[in-house]
Amino acid sequence: MARFTSLFRKKSVDKIIADSATHEQSHSLLRILGVRDLVSLGVAAIIGAGIFSTIGRASFEGGPAVALLFVFTAIACIFTALCYAQFASTVPVSGSAYTYAYVAFGELAAWIIGWALILEYAVSNMVVAISWSEYFVSMLGGFGIKFPGWLSMNPGSAYQAWEKLQVSGETSLSVIEKTAAAAYQAAPSLAGFKIVFDLPAGIITFLVTWLCYIGIRESRNASNIMVVLKVGVVLLVIVAGAFFVKPENWSPFAPNGINGVLKGVAAVFFAYIGFDSISTTAEECKNPQTDMPRAMIYTLLICTVLYILIALVLTGMVSYKELLVDDPLAFVFQQVGFDFMAGVISVSAVIAITSALLVYQLGQPRIWMAMSRDGLLWKKFSTIHPRYKTPGFATIMTGLLVGIPALFFDMGFFVDLTSVGTFFAFILVCCGVLYMDHSGISEKSKFRVPRVNGQFVIGISFLVAIGYTIFSGSFADIVAERPLMLAFWAAWLLLSVLGYRHKFSLLPVMGILTNLYLMTELGASNWIIFLIWLLIGLGIYLMYGYKNSKLAGTNSSR
Repeated sequence: MARFTSLFRKKSVDKIIADSATHEQSHSLLRILGVRDLVSLGVAAIIGAGIFSTIGRASFEGGPAVALLFVFTAIACIFTALCYAQFASTVPVSGSAYTYAYVAFGELAAWIIGWALILEYAVSNMVVAISWSEYFVSMLGGFGIKFPGWLSMNPGSAYQAWEKLQVSGETSLSVIEKTAAAAYQAAPSLAGFKIVFDLPAGIITFLVTWLCYIGIRESRNASNIMVVLKVGVVLLVIVAGAFFVKPENWSPFAPNGINGVLKGVAAVFFAYIGFDSISTTAEECKNPQTDMPRAMIYTLLICTVLYILIALVLTGMVSYKELLVDDPLAFVFQQVGFDFMAGVISVSAVIAITSALLVYQLGQPRIWMAMSRDGLLWKKFSTIHPRYKTPGFATIMTGLLVGIPALFFDMGFFVDLTSVGTFFAFILVCCGVLYMDHSGISEKSKFRVPRVNGQFVIGISFLVAIGYTIFSGSFADIVAERPLMLAFWAAWLLLSVLGYRHKFSLLPVMGILTNLYLMTELGASNWIIFLIWLLIGLGIYLMYGYKNSKLAGTNSSR
């Protein structure tokens, strides 16, 4: 029984801040980031592969109505960002949702969240690196430089295209598949195997990892420059594209209905998860308790407006049916004959996506560092480079974890996988704010989620929603198509009961429910891989983290 109870041992806010101060005295990170820098890092992460790549896939599924999905997802993120902001003002140390879960739910939950965040950041970076490679190759093509196909794509796609060519013939292949099949045929062989891999994705991961390794100041300066450039390009696309918009392309607005719109959840939500990375730099922020909440909210507002405008322009310039491409911004201008603009976008996208990769590569080592400080990971992960003042070993490991898979895997597989761990972390952060309110920890918060008493609203809204769903006859169909909806309804019912008893604040509950609802839209394969990842993580925790935890042997939450 004692062993089971110790899985939920907690760290108090005072203890976490004291431990951070101890590390700061002996192995300090540089505190140089202000609000502007934090907003820049957030925009760098959010306005990256999402706006230059995955927005095309989402628009293909949902049509022009994908703009509404950006609104809905942004609302979910706003609720979550407010909760993140409260935690950041209360626990101003590195570690993001991992550290917050340690305070609210204890060590096992913290480990699960930290392990999920490792997957989130690593997979997100793989998507960004692969997207960067595609734009880079496209940019070279614009200058008349043909990069070898077998050095710029994943072997799985190349082999599948070649196999389809053998079975069905060339007429059955799309333009992209023809390119992939040709690349496979042209690839050299070694021991009977074709050598096909994405070299640019590996190279950019190496270069960005090196930049993160040599210092936060260098990373900040590079990020600020790239953000100014890419926001300028996005605004240029919106203004220039507006002249080519044909209103008839917006009809039908939701060609595949609400289900088609929601199919883009993974791609759209992937675009937003960058605001989480802001919280990982708390120990490099000048005044984290006030600057980080402001930066998170500013970042989401700026990026949401830009995403909605971009979605409307893209789907207005060409039919949504043509947007199943990985470089949609350049593609739409090519379609309207504005090749110069397409070239400008390709060059700018290479720089813009680099900045997103930079922020994600900054975030993951700092989560590993926080977990290592608590004894849950090997001590090497928390070592700070004596000269560069960065978590050097953790940064190198991040580069390897991202760079190697990016050489060999397809982007579509990773896009869906990014969101599962992120939703999971977001829900626990929102739950954590409810715990902080209930336990009195919120009294220490310099920023608090605006309180709206949800004692009656949560339950009444549940009855209205479940009643409408049942009496409309759609309950059985919804559950059959998405069995996870049962978990959503059960969670809402539980929150209704607890909300009535404890007078829960409404906004964190809205964050929980919107994130949980979006989770039900994800495919079963994503959940299976995520659960396998969690099982691996639990094995590591039980074999190493549990007995090496700094809290091992204590009887209090310290």
